[in-house]
Amino acid sequence: MRNRQSVFAKYLPPIWLRFLIIILLILGIFFRFAYLDRKVYWHDEAYTSLRISGYTKTEFVQQVFNGRVFAVGDIQKYQQPNSDKGLINTINSLAVEDAQHPPLYYVMLRLWMQFFGNSVATTRSLSAIISLLAFPCIYWLCLELFQSPITAWISVALLTVSPFHVLYAQEAREFGLWVVTTLLGSAALLRAIRLGSKQLWGIYAVTVALGLYTFLFSGLLAIAHGIYVFAIERFRFTKSVKAYLIATSVGFLAFVPWILTVINSLSEIDRTTTSAQTRQSLSILVSNWIKNISYLFGDFWRYELYFPDLNLPILRWGRFLIPLILILVVYSFLFIYSHAGKRVWFFVFILSGVPALALILSDLIIGGKLSLRPRYVIPCYLGIQLAVAYLLAAQIISSKLITRKFWQLVMVVIISIGVVSCTISSQAETWWNKGSHANPQIARSINQANHPLLISSNYSLNIGDLMSLIHLLDEKVQMQLVIEPSIPNIPDSFSNLFLYNPSKIFRSELEKKYKLVDVFQYSRLWRLEQKSS
Repeated sequence: MRNRQSVFAKYLPPIWLRFLIIILLILGIFFRFAYLDRKVYWHDEAYTSLRISGYTKTEFVQQVFNGRVFAVGDIQKYQQPNSDKGLINTINSLAVEDAQHPPLYYVMLRLWMQFFGNSVATTRSLSAIISLLAFPCIYWLCLELFQSPITAWISVALLTVSPFHVLYAQEAREFGLWVVTTLLGSAALLRAIRLGSKQLWGIYAVTVALGLYTFLFSGLLAIAHGIYVFAIERFRFTKSVKAYLIATSVGFLAFVPWILTVINSLSEIDRTTTSAQTRQSLSILVSNWIKNISYLFGDFWRYELYFPDLNLPILRWGRFLIPLILILVVYSFLFIYSHAGKRVWFFVFILSGVPALALILSDLIIGGKLSLRPRYVIPCYLGIQLAVAYLLAAQIISSKLITRKFWQLVMVVIISIGVVSCTISSQAETWWNKGSHANPQIARSINQANHPLLISSNYSLNIGDLMSLIHLLDEKVQMQLVIEPSIPNIPDSFSNLFLYNPSKIFRSELEKKYKLVDVFQYSRLWRLEQKSS
């Protein structure tokens, strides 16, 4: 085993692989920055912009959902930095209403938008730039973990065209930053363990704090790191264990101000996450876990949902790749367990297992679907990619020609699946990681109308979806929003009246005076027509 590892560590990527990686890096950068404003700026991203504006949701509803008629341009100040609210207001908006999302990314984005503008492309470009840091971070992590340049380069190659990572690199949320802090923290931990330097443990402490200020579930990553350190030190109180405990404590102490904010906001967090607590059957959970894992490598077979007029039967066969991808992932974990040293395979297992298992147990015991949201289990998916990279790196340099050729083919197929997936999804207005799917079509219908008025309420998820819609509507469009059960007093001066996603009660009240006509099927949009007297 030791001799095999020594040879593996010294093996550099062959010329053809280096050339391929350069091409993939170019493609990866292109996919992250191309068509940044094409996909719908959806519900969650709209809430990002609300926080950036410095307004709270309560303020937004009070000032806009009051039955008055507003032009879309008048409401846009709630979706961009403005002179009325500053950086402190952005932090306060999160602290008061959305403490489960720590402020680091939002502060960075606020400053970014103040300097470079507030278009959708500009807003998302910060995430795209941050995502590029994941390339050197995963390379460094692989060098620390595997001591293998070829594994490091293959890990970079897989990351460049992973549909999952490309999609979140183009989203105005903190998850691209979380990928970077996860990789950086893991690499810093391994190097600190190996060299034992106080400076390196200090760097690890900083990464703990950065991770926590990026996303709360970084606490699960710190726990996974702790289990790893204790296990490799055989549960003895060694210098590495002491250093880990001190560094982690420092990181958590730096996060204490926001921990107190979270504690003070527990009731608000519980209220906003109620929708995620519906109990799911085991079969639904398992099938979605498998599907989500497949998105790491490909998702082009979902094109029919977003390109209904595109008839490419060959792409439909892609769904049969899902079980094959699952087999590859399972085999990669078996392979790394049987061929790598304990320090290597145990780290990959812990990185993948602890964060995912915590959410899975929560869903199974308490009920919910946290584990079904891929963005919440990013450390798990990074562990999967490390395992697959190790398998491919080991096999494409096998001494057996047939083994080497087979796994080179597998690697090319995996990369090709990713390239095809990124190419197709880059042309879509929405994709599986988005909500507010119908908004682009809804906006086109409203924008094409003469002198339109859009009427809606605070029902269900309307607040976020309407903020999303603001980014697509022409400034000529007027909006009249109310808090249910209030019914608006609709002016007679508009040529076209539209109703967006009303509750049954709201709709029935309007039907007393108006005839409701579906604009298009399943759109949640109706046209109001005056009933003849």
